[in-house]
Amino acid sequence: MALTHFDGKGDAHMVDVSDKDVTSRIAVAENHIKMLPETLDIIIEGRAKKGDVLGVARLAGIMAAKQTAGLIPLCHPLPISKVSVELEPDRDLPGVRITATVKTTGQTGVEMEALTAASVAALTVYDMAKAVDKGMEINGLRVVFKDGGKSGRYTAP
Repeated sequence: MALTHFDGKGDAHMVDVSDKDVTSRIAVAENHIKMLPETLDIIIEGRAKKGDVLGVARLAGIMAAKQTAGLIPLCHPLPISKVSVELEPDRDLPGVRITATVKTTGQTGVEMEALTAASVAALTVYDMAKAVDKGMEINGLRVVFKDGGKSGRYTAP
């Protein structure tokens, strides 16, 4: 198995997807942000000075998915048909679990868009709550599911 973003000389290049079939594609990525229990309480109770932390983070993740090709140098711009970002408070963590789902019909997958959405959603939670908890940690970013295209289906173990 070879890295596809390098040519025969080892130079980085954008992969030519023009000969690939147009198929329905989906990717789901997840991560989480750990915080103090008191910080989670502030978020859940809507007491953050910057406003609705989870609502703003959801919108930020959606917007980020649509901007992925402008952020990741060799990523193709894609006609995204759906982006959803779910943020679930988890007192056992304590923190917020984030799941981003992205769909398209095209010639390449949307894993990068899902990863970008989850990342930016977590960064937004950090930004909105950092005044009360600078020690928050973002962890666990990964693709948990993808389907479509030549490589088929992948489900994380």
